[in-house]
Amino acid sequence: MKCACTAQHAVIMPSSAASVNNFGEVKAKSSSKSTGSLESSDKKEDVYQTILARKKPNSDSPNTQRVLASTSSAEGNHFKATVTLVTARMTSSRRALSSLGASNYSLATTHKAKLSTLSPYLGDMYAKDDVHCSSTIRQKFSKSIFRDTYLEMVPVLQGWKHFSRAEYQRLRQYNGAHGWNVVPYNILNETLALLNSSATWNMFHEHNGENCKPVRCAVVGNGGILKDSKKGSEIDQHDYVFRTNGAVIKGFEEDVGNRTSFYCFSTNTMRNSMMSYYHLGFSGPPRSGETKYIFLPDHDRDYILLHAAVKNIPITRGREASNQPPRYFGKNVTVEKFKMFHPDFIRYIRNRFLQSKILKSRHKDLYRPSTGAVMLLAAVHTCDEVSAYGYMTPDFEKYSDHYYDKRKTKVNFYINHDFKMEMNLWQLLHKEGIIKLYMRQGERLSGGAGTTNHTLS
Repeated sequence: MKCACTAQHAVIMPSSAASVNNFGEVKAKSSSKSTGSLESSDKKEDVYQTILARKKPNSDSPNTQRVLASTSSAEGNHFKATVTLVTARMTSSRRALSSLGASNYSLATTHKAKLSTLSPYLGDMYAKDDVHCSSTIRQKFSKSIFRDTYLEMVPVLQGWKHFSRAEYQRLRQYNGAHGWNVVPYNILNETLALLNSSATWNMFHEHNGENCKPVRCAVVGNGGILKDSKKGSEIDQHDYVFRTNGAVIKGFEEDVGNRTSFYCFSTNTMRNSMMSYYHLGFSGPPRSGETKYIFLPDHDRDYILLHAAVKNIPITRGREASNQPPRYFGKNVTVEKFKMFHPDFIRYIRNRFLQSKILKSRHKDLYRPSTGAVMLLAAVHTCDEVSAYGYMTPDFEKYSDHYYDKRKTKVNFYINHDFKMEMNLWQLLHKEGIIKLYMRQGERLSGGAGTTNHTLS
């Protein structure tokens, strides 16, 4: 139950700076044998090496430190930073602290979760939102196989309170959606300055304070398993409904529902969806009084579009230059309509839940969790109860790629996502009772540890 939530921001600094390439937008398809997907012969322990094979940190070791630092931004904002550094190189840690103005530190750990030593490229260090809320799902995580993976205080959404010059220096070393490597400082500054209230950096700000009740969320993917499912009414009965990308609703309400509380997208995926599914009536994101828009920012164009939409002005630069935001979101939208995922959250779920083999391949700079995966894991980290519909299941070959396909189409696999790893993760989360996954085969299994006999391969 979410009750009396208050948030304080802290900055967790990286162990070292890494030079990485810019994120590339990929459309090239790969076969199931490519590095973009996992073979069925892979073992669960191999797939989930980052979940099941983490070493417990030694709190007495000099390699595990708690750092209390004060950093000051150009705007005069001061943050107390609680920093967990897990690194074998003390000199690198001290250089990082010195560069950000840290003056003292002591040996300790900041979280019960086991923290791994990952390469600087991956960056397993994150900002921290100190949100004091109880949560049913947090309790479930603590009793699950994910107890050493889950970090409850990583910020899901970003806003003005998360921005400073120190944070810019920290996050500009990470590429694409995982950091600010491709986003100029001035664009971040002018865009995040608009996201300056709890309505923009809290997922359910209306549930803060005295309004305490469990938050029930339906997260709706676009998978063909939803065709003829008759799940529409069930979906709409949740407190909030999440949708993404080509969320074609008209004509499919009986199967997928009608409501959209949150539409999750990147500028690229939204525009691609508008082009690909225009013939099905998808001319842009859903619009309703309750609908809010959550950007997944994998390029500066996302920040540019959000800024133009809030200011209600034409886009003046980038690929969408001269486009009018009302084309996407309607007229006279206010800033409260918009949110944006924090790059630390996207990097966190990549590192701890979806650390694909692609990251060890020559395509590592292209990889990120799919938009649907980010959406579902964001719900897992903010809702009390999560039901997932339209997500890939082990019998995915029985169904078309999308529920709105006019004829059966095979699921496409892409080199920048790992759909099979995501599928296995959904099965584990369902088995542990953290989500309720809609599955036609074995749907009667409601989840909970020990209630299923899934073999994940």
